[in-house]
Amino acid sequence: MAPVATTYSIVVLDIENFSARTNPIQRSLRSAMYEVVDEAVARTLREHEGIKKEDRGDGILMLVPAAISPVLLAGDFVRALDDELKAKAPIFSEAHAMRFRVALHQGLAAPDPRGFSGDAINFAYRLVDAQPVRDVLKAASKARMAFIVSDEIYRGVVRHDYLAIDAATYQRMSFVIKNGRRATGWVTVPGYPSPPGLPEEPQSDDEQEVGALVATDTAAAPPAGTTVTVTGSVEGGVFGGNKNVTVHELRTEGETRF
Repeated sequence: MAPVATTYSIVVLDIENFSARTNPIQRSLRSAMYEVVDEAVARTLREHEGIKKEDRGDGILMLVPAAISPVLLAGDFVRALDDELKAKAPIFSEAHAMRFRVALHQGLAAPDPRGFSGDAINFAYRLVDAQPVRDVLKAASKARMAFIVSDEIYRGVVRHDYLAIDAATYQRMSFVIKNGRRATGWVTVPGYPSPPGLPEEPQSDDEQEVGALVATDTAAAPPAGTTVTVTGSVEGGVFGGNKNVTVHELRTEGETRF
């Protein structure tokens, strides 16, 4: 029987500029990375069981059971990671500086004898590898990490402003994935009011439609004292309403009447 896919919160962590370091520094960075992650897990997730970790050389893949709230991951766990990185920063030289890109997504993953696979894992890696996230961390010279969440995590968790999560510090970003499709994520940098180095995103189709409706409703009511004569069926919004009306004649003496 094929292994059953299970829903997990998927955390992908990657060390910035890992491959540019010498072999001895890479070994030291890997050791320090595990110390940071293990301590952050012990501080915020130690009462929970079933967390899976896979070594990825310059990073770690964590599969967190659905019973553990993603609110805890996006809030306390990310803060603990940043705290642990801060504690280690004075110990290392500039050549040994360690900063993380961290992604959070959610979806199905299936086990096999060598680990886990699934499209949700693939997308989590696309998030953490996205060029805009790399650009943000490079621009945030005083930061220790950049945190990126999928659109699903943002809508289901972040935007609700749970304790330890500040939705105002997140900014939407779009990027192109390998098959040429555009994808969306939301990025924040602990310690920054907004992520630096990220261009402002154009409005989505939904936001443009809402903006157009608001502009129509607020701009079109004729001023009091105006005489308007219209024959036929018109949009009520033209006269400050929000319905279709049939108008044969309008006469206004200090007011507009349908």
